[in-house]
Amino acid sequence: METNANILEKIDLKIKKPKKFIVIMHNDDFTTMEFVVAILSDIFNRSIEEANKIMMEVHKNGKGVAGIYPYDIAISKATKAMTIAKEEGFPFKLTVEEE
Repeated sequence: METNANILEKIDLKIKKPKKFIVIMHNDDFTTMEFVVAILSDIFNRSIEEANKIMMEVHKNGKGVAGIYPYDIAISKATKAMTIAKEEGFPFKLTVEEE
């Protein structure tokens, strides 16, 4: 027995958005404000105005958000910033937390 019936298969795909991660800058008594602004500008692509605002938040509150990214980018930016800080002799610290 032959049938020419077309069978349609319904596939239910649920695509999850990738998790985002927050790069947090922590205040210390040695890293200069100018260095923090430069890192925010050069690595986190912030305008000078944004960088100064974030730097003051870090200075006043002890920490501030440098940016929110997918995991690989967050880790890469934080690592690059801390490597440059170490080369410059600053104990600058960044952490990455899930949003």
